Amino acid sequence: MSLTKTERAIIVSMWGKISTQADTIGTETLERLFLSYPQTKTYFPHFDLHAGSAQLRAHGSKVVAAVGDAVKSIDNIAGALAKLSELHAYILRVDPVNFKLLSHCLLVTVAARFPADFTAEAHAAWDKFMSVVSSVLTEKYR
Repeated sequence: MSLTKTERAIIVSMWGKISTQADTIGTETLERLFLSYPQTKTYFPHFDLHAGSAQLRAHGSKVVAAVGDAVKSIDNIAGALAKLSELHAYILRVDPVNFKLLSHCLLVTVAARFPADFTAEAHAAWDKFMSVVSSVLTEKYR
């Protein structure tokens, strides 16, 4: 699945706004993930998963930074996320379905934070982009 020029432009444009709130968006995304899909907490037994905890904020920042790496390398997402894919597949052994759950929570968070920008067209572009990201992250599982 490849992104069109229009979809790429939407992603890059919105990323400019998202990146200014990256830490907050990352934290809120993880909070949504853990509340909506509590089974995902099993990968973080050593974390304080209370809303706004330092560990949640730090990991949320890492998650959004990885999305930012994908945006910056929108023409080579697989290359940008190769090491992250290996880490999650071989070392952390994260169930690949969790990438789709995380993607959904990120989309909800972005929609809530940027309602005027998150048009139907933007939603479709971001959904497709995050599907590509999820697919890349599960590449090593195949």
